[in-house]
Amino acid sequence: MTTPAGTALRALLRSGPIARSTIARETGLSPAAVTRSCSALADAGLLVEASEAVPYQGIGRPHVPVDIDTGRHVVAALHVAHEYCTLALLDLRGRMLVREVIPHDDPADPVGVLTTAADRLLRLHASQLPGLVPIGLGVAAGGWVDTEQGVLVQHASLGWRDVRVRELLTARTGLPVLVDSHARALAQAEQLLGQAGHRESMLHLFVGNVVDAAIVTGGTTHRGARSAAGDVAHLALGDPAIDCQCGRSGCLQATVADQAWAHRAWQRGVVPRPSMMDLANLAKDGDRAAVEVLVERAGIIGRAAAVLFDFINPDVLVVTEIGTNWLPECVDALRAEVAGASGLCTSPELVLPSSFGVDVLGVAAGAVQLCALYTDPLQFSLAGVSK
Repeated sequence: MTTPAGTALRALLRSGPIARSTIARETGLSPAAVTRSCSALADAGLLVEASEAVPYQGIGRPHVPVDIDTGRHVVAALHVAHEYCTLALLDLRGRMLVREVIPHDDPADPVGVLTTAADRLLRLHASQLPGLVPIGLGVAAGGWVDTEQGVLVQHASLGWRDVRVRELLTARTGLPVLVDSHARALAQAEQLLGQAGHRESMLHLFVGNVVDAAIVTGGTTHRGARSAAGDVAHLALGDPAIDCQCGRSGCLQATVADQAWAHRAWQRGVVPRPSMMDLANLAKDGDRAAVEVLVERAGIIGRAAAVLFDFINPDVLVVTEIGTNWLPECVDALRAEVAGASGLCTSPELVLPSSFGVDVLGVAAGAVQLCALYTDPLQFSLAGVSK
């Protein structure tokens, strides 16, 4: 549940800089609650008064607006993908300040991958933004993540099981660490920072080397037992002629996952090696064959998403995948397929690509911490982090 201080800080995230009276009017908090919250937030180094007063439309002194203080703190972020980790430092508005991608030395060694990433992230902070204090580290990864325990239960494409991510990274960095699946992390990022933030319900579908989903109802992300909700990888929504590692055929992930699709593009002679990034770069440079292959995938994803849309009936569907992140042709294909296959999607405007473009993975990981901050910001000062 969001605290009064969190409600005030969220109002500043949406509309700041604004006067305290505007916070009260927008949130329904009493003027006294706003005053207390703003004072506590300022003491925690999370709020600052703007330099110029806003003229008051009436009798009385000008109002001094307040805003989020982005000059003191950063959020550290680590996203674990199949081939690489994305490291990032974000300001408290979720804006990317520094980003770096590092390949895994040995993908089969989770401790080595995470330790290397943590050490590099600390060096990145020390060299690039040493004057800003990290409030914590957000971690996002594909597959089944037990958020409460901070454990990556299973990452199918990497073969990782029961990796104690929070424990390992807290010991290595000295920072508070929160861990979530990247589908839920992306849904949280969209709610907090993206274009779907005003919606009460949302379906988020992520397609990378792992395919998974997140469901938001009543403004809250559904997690299920041990945070296992959202596993759509093996739904029979893919090509029935394609065998899956699970022993069945027609699984969605086996058809549209990055590795599978890059291999398909390579077999067709579109790319010289089975690399999704090579395929996307070619498409971005205008190669028609590469564009057509990515548009084809967006269409398959759209047909699968339509089934999920009708089952969940959300206010909005957000799809994150490299084609729709980079190419308007893929967005058009996605929307057309959802609209054509769904009985409930009444407008293409209900289908959105990610709000974050090339920064999407770093923002997703950072959002794991930012959502905690904007829910109960004073827990950070009480823990001595933001002082």
